[in-house]
Amino acid sequence: MKAFIIAGTHSGVGKTTISIGIMAALRKRGHIVQPFKVGPDYIDPSYHKTVCGRPSYNLDTWMMGVEGVKRIFRKVMANAEVEKMKSLEDEKKILTSQPLNLSTSASTVGIIEGVMGLFDGKDGKDEKGSTAHVAKVLGIPVILVVDARSMARSAGALVYGYERFDPKVKIAGVIFNRVGSERHFRMLKEAIEDKCEATVLGYIPRDEEISLPERHLGLVMPEEPGARGKGQGVRLKKLGELIERFVDVEGILKIDSRFKVQGSRFKIGNRKSQIANVKIAVALDNAFCFYYQENLDMLKQLGAKLVFFSPLKDKRLPADINGIYLGGGYPELFAKKLEANKALRQHIKNLAEKGLPIYAECGGLMYLGKGLKDLKGKKYEMVGVFPWVSRMLEKRKSLGYREVKVVDCQFLKKGHKIRGHEYHYSEIDEPPQKIKRCYQLTPHTSRLTASEGYLCKNTLASYIHLHFASNPKFAEGFVRACSLCHPY
Repeated sequence: MKAFIIAGTHSGVGKTTISIGIMAALRKRGHIVQPFKVGPDYIDPSYHKTVCGRPSYNLDTWMMGVEGVKRIFRKVMANAEVEKMKSLEDEKKILTSQPLNLSTSASTVGIIEGVMGLFDGKDGKDEKGSTAHVAKVLGIPVILVVDARSMARSAGALVYGYERFDPKVKIAGVIFNRVGSERHFRMLKEAIEDKCEATVLGYIPRDEEISLPERHLGLVMPEEPGARGKGQGVRLKKLGELIERFVDVEGILKIDSRFKVQGSRFKIGNRKSQIANVKIAVALDNAFCFYYQENLDMLKQLGAKLVFFSPLKDKRLPADINGIYLGGGYPELFAKKLEANKALRQHIKNLAEKGLPIYAECGGLMYLGKGLKDLKGKKYEMVGVFPWVSRMLEKRKSLGYREVKVVDCQFLKKGHKIRGHEYHYSEIDEPPQKIKRCYQLTPHTSRLTASEGYLCKNTLASYIHLHFASNPKFAEGFVRACSLCHPY
């Protein structure tokens, strides 16, 4: 198995564009490509999944710890390798007119897209949460993406500095983005070869046609009309052509990127025999699409059967459920459709009042409120489990890592801690005191604590996107609470 990281000198250099281009090129060659994303991101992994045909997993040393990163990476890569071997066996046994595009020379290749700049993490002094820290923890090489606009020989100084900032991070290759011409590329290549150790692997010329569409929380999700259709197909086809023409894909595979992960002590345990016959309804559509894949995996490992539903389209929840998981997403973009689906809103509210365990994050919190106001001040009715009306803002309200200390929660014991991330452009008024607060938050940039995590009967709503790997007891507590609830 091979693995490498595609990192950038800073945000906006084209990491995602180049990452999915290389993923597509390797998959076209018959390799099994397993994607990952450094940091608390949901949108980039959705593009990875679209291109690779398999879920992308987040790796974050601050949220899940070093052992958590090792465990998840090792588990996912091992599963991909097992699937590759099974596919090879099936291909040998079954003769079809369209055999799988796999060969005995096919490899399982892990591609990890970085976050922000290579060394950007928790803060200015701490490497936790950075792409560089993940590279060191896993012992795999980095391919550095450099935005070459308005520079030539200075690129050599830039890469030279990145190589020496932390020599324990192996920068094996460089790919230039937004290059003006073949002559421009030659100047860039000469600068690197004169001063740096990294190999120049090619470049991508300036081309606005391959730029991925963006909005307030980042890229437009690939499933949405603004990203798919003819425009998306043309964009990905053009990107693939540029990668094949200007990037040394075979040279990437020649990089010594074989990895070895030492044994991990970080385990969730197998309690499937203790928690059985649990069915959790998970909201999944264009309005609710922000889930860490590992969170879903952990719930299933604990014995939960996940059944998906659409708050935009379905009139009722799936039958015989023991709980509901409402992730984040873009309820503000689909508020009119969510309001129009009155039958489902009422169904969710009725079950919440009966005590069905419900866990909601960010967009889920907004959906469970009384209403939602868009940027023009127009109000839309939501579920009404909680009394607040969420309001969209022109400017970002909150962004950053968060550590939660539990005060009183049915899913996690008092005093326990769990980590996550917060990123939203909405706000709510402080709920009345009769709404119980379950969390104490300590933002990493401040010593001030704040109360959050709102509880109504067995419904817990928060702006924090928790990563269950930071404390598996939360997932266990949620599944256990569901197992104690009569199915509805």
